[in-house]
Amino acid sequence: MRRPAVLALLTALLLPVAPATAEPASGELRVDQVGYGPAETKVAYLLGRAPAEGARFTVVDARGRTVHTGRAPAPTGSWNAAHPAVHQLDFSAVRQPGTYRVKLGSAVSPEFRIGGDLFAPLARANNEFFQAQRDGEQVIPGRLDRKPAHLADRQATVYAEPEFGGDFGDEILAPLKPIGGPIDVEGGWADAGDYVKFTSNSAYSLAEMGLSLRTRYDRALADEVRFGLRWLDKMWDASSGVLYAQVGIGTGSEEFGFLGDHDVWRLPEADDARPVQPGHPEYFVKHRPVFPANAPGEAISPNLAGRVAAAFALGAQVERDRTLARRYLDEAASVFAKAKTTEVGELVTAFPHSYYPESSWRDDLELGATQLALAGQRLGDRRAKEWTSQALHWARAYLGGDDRGTLNLYDTSALAHADLARLAPHMRGDLVADLRRQLDEGVAGARTSPFRTAVDLTQFDAATKSFGFAATARLYRGLTGDPAYDAFGTQQRNFALGANAWGVSLVVGAGSRYPHCPHHQVANLAGSTGGGARILHGAVVNGPNGTANFDGLTPPDGATPCSEPLAAFDTPESRFFDDVSSWPSSEPAIDFTSTAMLAFTLSP
Repeated sequence: MRRPAVLALLTALLLPVAPATAEPASGELRVDQVGYGPAETKVAYLLGRAPAEGARFTVVDARGRTVHTGRAPAPTGSWNAAHPAVHQLDFSAVRQPGTYRVKLGSAVSPEFRIGGDLFAPLARANNEFFQAQRDGEQVIPGRLDRKPAHLADRQATVYAEPEFGGDFGDEILAPLKPIGGPIDVEGGWADAGDYVKFTSNSAYSLAEMGLSLRTRYDRALADEVRFGLRWLDKMWDASSGVLYAQVGIGTGSEEFGFLGDHDVWRLPEADDARPVQPGHPEYFVKHRPVFPANAPGEAISPNLAGRVAAAFALGAQVERDRTLARRYLDEAASVFAKAKTTEVGELVTAFPHSYYPESSWRDDLELGATQLALAGQRLGDRRAKEWTSQALHWARAYLGGDDRGTLNLYDTSALAHADLARLAPHMRGDLVADLRRQLDEGVAGARTSPFRTAVDLTQFDAATKSFGFAATARLYRGLTGDPAYDAFGTQQRNFALGANAWGVSLVVGAGSRYPHCPHHQVANLAGSTGGGARILHGAVVNGPNGTANFDGLTPPDGATPCSEPLAAFDTPESRFFDDVSSWPSSEPAIDFTSTAMLAFTLSP
C-alpha cells in the first residue's frame, strides 16, 4: 500500500525548495561517483565555504553541454568551521543515459554516470574481494598475486574457550588449553584485514551472497558461495553436534608468551614456513587454535545456529547440483535443530566476545527457519511446513522483543521478514510494518544530517549500515510495490559511494576517489598504495567514525607507509582517516562487503 505521508516527508527531506537570490559560492561538490539510475532521485551536495542559497548550478554532459540548470536551496545544515553550509542540489530531471558533472561557481564534481545496470559490476567487484580473502590451498591469485596459505589448518588443534578480562574484554587471563583434534579447517575467508576466520561472520556473508545469487545468477559468485560453504561444512561436525566458531586468535599474551594474529604484520603464506615448536612465541601464528561454540551434546548459541542454517539453506536454494543441494539442506536442518532457545545468556560470536558484541538472536532463528522452509519447498522436503511454523514463531518473538535493529552483522531480521512475508501471507502486515519501522528509524536519523545519511558517524559500521538501509529499501519496494522509501535508500547508497563530506567512495576501486591505504595486510604488502590495478578491488571499508576511536593509532610494524589525510573535512566529532594504521575507518571486512553486494544486486 502506498504511504503518501511518508512519501511527502521524504520528498520534503530530499528536495527542499530555495529562493533564487544568492550569488555562486565556492566549496566542494559531492556526488555518487558511480552514478544514478535514470528514474532515481539524484542529489549532489555543495560543501560550501559560505552559505550559497540561490546560487545557480548546472549539470553538463561529457561534451561540456549544459543539460540542466537549478538553484541551491537553503542549507541542510553546517558541517565544520571551514564548511559552514551544506546544500542539496537536485537534478532528478536528468534521465538521459550518459556521463555528467555538476558545476557551481568554481566547484566541479567528480564525473558520474546515469544509466541502467550500473551496479551489477560493483556486485561482481565485491565478489572479487571475497576471492582475495580466500585462505588455504584454493586461493585465486588475482590482482594481489595471492598464494596458498595456512595449510597447517588441515591439522588444527581444538582449544577450550579462552578466559578474557581487562578494560576492553580482550586480555587473556590463562594459558590456552588443548581439548581435541586434529581437525581440518583449511579454507574459508579471512574476516577482515587480518587472517582470523569466524563462523558467525562467514555465515552472515554467505546468507547475503546466497540472496544475491538467488536474485541474479553469476557463475563466479556461485563458485564463491560453494567455496564458502565447503569451509562452513568443515566447521560443523554433525556427528558430534559441535560447531566450531573460530580459527586463529587475534589477541596474544605477553604474560603467557605467545603472539596473536594481530601482533604480526605479514603476508599469510609466510606463516606455514615458520620453524616453530610448542612454546615458541609464534606457535599460534602458524598452528592456529580452533575454538568450539559448544561441547558435544550441548546446544548451540542460537545466533550461530540460525545464521549457519540460513547459509546452508540458501546454498540449497541456489545450488544447481541437486545432490549437493540436498546435502546443504541436511546440514542446515541438523545445525538448526541444535539451537539453544532457553537460558541463552551471552551469545557466542567471537573469542573475545568484545570483538563482535551481538545480543540479538531471534532474528537469526527466523532467518534460518525461513530459508529452511524455502529450501524444503524447492527440494520437496516434507519438513517445509514445520520450518514455516518455526519461522513464524521466531518472527513473533522478535517483533515482541526489545532487541530490534536494522540490517547489519548484528540484525538479520530484514532478510528474514522479506521472505517470510511471502511464505506466510497472514503475517505479512506485521512483517511489512517492521520493515517500515527499520526504514523509519533511518529516515529519522537522516533528517538531522546535512548529508541526509541515516547512520551515526561517531559510531562503527557506517558503510555497512548505509548499505543495509539501501538493501532494506529495495526489499521493501520489492515486497510491497510502495516507492515511499526509494529516495531514502538511494541516498544511503549515494553516501557510501562518495556523496559524503570527504568525497570518498567507501568501496575500493569504485568511483574516482576511494581508500588507497586500507588497513589490510595483503593489500598493503602486495598491492599498490596509490591506486592502479593492484588494489583490493571491491572491498568495503568501515567508513567515517568517532574522533576518539582514532586516539593512539600508529602504523603496524612492517607495514608499507601509506597515508592520505582528509582532515579538512573532519568535524570535532567524526573523521575519515585514509591511513594504513586506521582500522576504525579503512579496514575492510566480509560482512561489510556482502551487505553492499546485496544492495547493489537489488538496485534498479
